[in-house]
Amino acid sequence: MKKLPFKDLLLVDDDEALRLVLARALSRRGLTVRQAADVEAAWQLAEAQPPEAAVLDLRLPGESGLTLIERLKALRPDMRIVLMTGYASIATAVEAIKLGATHYLVKPAEVDAILAALQRDQGDAGVEPAEAPLPVKRLEWEHIQRVLAEHDGNISATARALKMHRRTLQRKLGKKPVGADD
Repeated sequence: MKKLPFKDLLLVDDDEALRLVLARALSRRGLTVRQAADVEAAWQLAEAQPPEAAVLDLRLPGESGLTLIERLKALRPDMRIVLMTGYASIATAVEAIKLGATHYLVKPAEVDAILAALQRDQGDAGVEPAEAPLPVKRLEWEHIQRVLAEHDGNISATARALKMHRRTLQRKLGKKPVGADD
């Protein structure tokens, strides 16, 4: 593996088991890894010593990982940031990149894929477009995620905007996203 352009990494994920495994694997690759389980703890670590790179989970207790991207980039504009999530959507991927993330990965992601994403300086024009359109259920999921992002993660405001009962929205958000092959 080639030499990494950074040494100090902030890892933010509320899944303790995953965070510990990733931290151990990243440390074995020569990185100094500081860990946090939520946005506030991550921000305290970053303010004390701004990291060169960060790997953030999208869904964190309280605030979303999206809110941390802008704050981290303001602290250190050259910071490389990868947003990871088990709840992938086009809307959150676009927002993450607009806010300054270097890349966006769907969980579970291998350590090598995370490091490769952190080292990328530009997009890949060679990526093949999808053969088939997304299923209706996936499009619904994408729309819900976009409206949720527009309302800063506020479930009640999102439910009102979608003209949907709050509990119905919570049930839909609690389900895993529908894949493109469903």
